[in-house]
Amino acid sequence: MAVLDRLKHAYNAFLNREPFDKASPYSAGNSEIGPGSSGPGFRTRFGFSSERSIIASIYTRMAVDCSSIDIRHVKLDEQDRYVEDVKSGLHNCLNVEANVDQSGRAFLQDLYMTLFEAGHLVILPIDMSKAPKNGGLFDVETVRLGRVVQWYPRHVLVEAYNDRTGRREQVTVEKRLVGLLENPFYTVMNEPNSTLQRLTRKLALLDVVDEKVSSGKLDLLIQLPYPIRSEGRRADAEQRRSDIEHQLKDSSHGIAYIDATEKVTQLNRPVENTLLVQVDRLLELLYTQLGLTKGVMDGTAEEAEMINYFNRFVEPVLGALSAELKRKFLTKTARTQGHDVQYFRDPFKLVPMAELAELADKFTRNEIVSSNEFRGFIGMRPAKDPKADMLINSNLTVPQTQLPGGTDVNGEPVDAVEPDAVD
Repeated sequence: MAVLDRLKHAYNAFLNREPFDKASPYSAGNSEIGPGSSGPGFRTRFGFSSERSIIASIYTRMAVDCSSIDIRHVKLDEQDRYVEDVKSGLHNCLNVEANVDQSGRAFLQDLYMTLFEAGHLVILPIDMSKAPKNGGLFDVETVRLGRVVQWYPRHVLVEAYNDRTGRREQVTVEKRLVGLLENPFYTVMNEPNSTLQRLTRKLALLDVVDEKVSSGKLDLLIQLPYPIRSEGRRADAEQRRSDIEHQLKDSSHGIAYIDATEKVTQLNRPVENTLLVQVDRLLELLYTQLGLTKGVMDGTAEEAEMINYFNRFVEPVLGALSAELKRKFLTKTARTQGHDVQYFRDPFKLVPMAELAELADKFTRNEIVSSNEFRGFIGMRPAKDPKADMLINSNLTVPQTQLPGGTDVNGEPVDAVEPDAVD
């Protein structure tokens, strides 16, 4: 672009208060952009007891692990084998942009956090290709998370964030048009007397005890040189205690004096309770029921621990989500044509580099993946050699006529290799 054209079309959002293009999103005045707030209104809010305890860190760890696994709208063949991704609105919501505020991954992490905290949630389609009437075809373009306020036989009253008004609003929708997801571990995490809820209450009680212990009390016993049996002696004792309190309070170094006949006994610690022991036991029980370990939480888990964690916890959650997305957002015609919603976990994420080279040799030598496919697994760019895209054992000598660019017996160019061309 020429210098004059660049100067003519240049635009800065802060300097150019009146854009050249009136259709620009910056052209709206303050009166047209809606109400403002100090924080995002769509963000998941924890309960008070969960937010202040280890429960929030457990939710975050599990949500991050679940959202790291891709969920895609895919096409299957006749044997229900993966063929390709379907570039639909649902696929875009799950992997690129769910709405104007959240990317696909941020939406999924928010989804899992809400699911673990509330136990139920609603995946509410906001923008659709057409109105979903009488079971007709429609494609989801943007989605939001909502919470169920009221259940009805075939409808639900949902509270969700409206990005047009900037407020959380309630809307009644049919159950067949929204995704209704329940936590697979509801009895462990969300029931009133479940393990996690009992742990939450115990942690709240432990916080109360800690606040009392750290409230600045000295926990002193003062022995006076006379018995306190009459009302007059009790009044003298109260006056003596008040004098010592004022001395300690008004002194810059916290120093007070007592009589030679008085004795002071300091309590080293409060009376023991079993709250901490109960918290430890409930936390260990919760880890066992969810397939968690201390190594998973602090990042030191071995491969076997991670596999057990993914199989026992992550897989049921992802399976429930993909099944609900398939049931509600894919029509019966689409499912008949081989459309599906599946999750894909990177099988090489936990493999050390020392073992990855051995796996690369086995996968390519047995013609399971091509060289370029394996290069994609480890983050390398595809090689330009045509042979790198072929399922071929590089340890064997391949005739030139079987490679792209070669010729057959009739002198015709060869573009591809037959599946059984290499013995």
